[in-house]
Amino acid sequence: MVKASDAAGIKRKADNDMEDLEAVNLAADWADISQGLRKDLGHQLHSQWIKPIQLGRIDAATGTLDLFLPTEFSANWVKDRFADRLSLAWKIARSEVRSVRIGVHPGRRQVSELRLGADNRRAANDSGAINAIGADTIGDSGFTSSIGLDASLTFAAFVTGEANVLAFNAAQRMSANEKPQFSPLYLKAATGQGKTHLLHSIGHAFLQAHSRSRIFYCSAERFMVEFVQALKAGRMMEFKARLRSFDLLLVDDIQFIIGKASAQEELLYTIDALLAEGKRLVFAADRAPQALDGVEPRLLSRLSMGLVADIQPADIELRKKILHSKLTRFAPLAVPEDVLDFLARTITRNVRELCGGLNKLIAYAQLTGQEVSLQLAEEQLTDILSANRRRITIDEIQRTVCQFYRIDRSEMSSKRRARAVVRPRQVAMYLSKVLTPRSYPEIGRKFGGRDHSTVIHAVRLIEDLRERDADMDGDVRSLLRQLES
Repeated sequence: MVKASDAAGIKRKADNDMEDLEAVNLAADWADISQGLRKDLGHQLHSQWIKPIQLGRIDAATGTLDLFLPTEFSANWVKDRFADRLSLAWKIARSEVRSVRIGVHPGRRQVSELRLGADNRRAANDSGAINAIGADTIGDSGFTSSIGLDASLTFAAFVTGEANVLAFNAAQRMSANEKPQFSPLYLKAATGQGKTHLLHSIGHAFLQAHSRSRIFYCSAERFMVEFVQALKAGRMMEFKARLRSFDLLLVDDIQFIIGKASAQEELLYTIDALLAEGKRLVFAADRAPQALDGVEPRLLSRLSMGLVADIQPADIELRKKILHSKLTRFAPLAVPEDVLDFLARTITRNVRELCGGLNKLIAYAQLTGQEVSLQLAEEQLTDILSANRRRITIDEIQRTVCQFYRIDRSEMSSKRRARAVVRPRQVAMYLSKVLTPRSYPEIGRKFGGRDHSTVIHAVRLIEDLRERDADMDGDVRSLLRQLES
């Protein structure tokens, strides 16, 4: 005969097993839903708002599924914009789900209100609060302990090229001893192109040049969260006073200053107050001020009144420089030049993915004892490569080359031997070999049925001319930028 206590234990175990199975099934469904949303919304929106969602339980009585986000701000943002889409996706995936409820997990520790006292700084930083860096954090060396700043993101570690030299020089001016000619500085760049790196670099350099100064560094979302918390706690005067006591204001991802008109207004007044006192302000975003959504015109005007420095996507030459720079950390490990060239040509979306690809490749080689090779790169970086690979066609190359040299498209297949036609045709053959997976015979067929030996000769000739002729090298660089953009 089974005792009552044993029966209860068996029932609890069965219930727990059912809950575990339900959790696994929910996670599997969420993986499918999340993947679909990623395709619909794009990587950036998905990564920022959908990926952080955590699953709760389904209320059997109401059919309501709880979805949790890390902050009240992000929960409200997702609720306003994606609630209907999430609800529909879950209804399709699971018939028992009739609605979704989006909020912050009730057991989650709330982010502490901004404090500058030495006793509270560690707790504030651990909870993700606004990072305040000032004279009272300076150690015996005279340099800050860099709360909130990544020690590796300095000017010395930033690789420059045509795409980012304006932003780099402007960032250095902003952190120098002499008063900058412009403020605020607004860094505009797509994800992973280096704007956050420059923000951190400004912070480090400014503290070296002004050791007793105070820095305010945060993301726009964090600013919104802290503002709302101070407002609810009735500590707005304290919040304003501390915010305006800083000598340098660094705000990342300003595109997320949306909604809450009162928070935007406070940021506006803070900008005015700091500028009036000759202090320095730097903002970073993935779009120009005029393209920000849901931001008041007065704030847009303040953001664009200084210098808007655009960081363009890194071209192939800059990507190669960045890879060579990163390799110094792995010395004496050797990475063949053809592997670096392959990575630079293939991983084009952003610098962060480029460096991530190199790190993954080297880590795999070191952990397995294999040599870094082109074959290893193609095998181990499949996901990164497929996400970055934009299929450039020979037709596209021919069209772009003809427009560049102002010749008729028919000349790509003609038998004419005039120099004004032959050289552009050879450049197009060279680019076809560099930018497409086509073989020499396949390329020859696209150029009027020419023999593969003609294509080989063209490729070698242009390679040689690029080394000896600056004008030819400039032409090819320009065409590569056009085709890869």
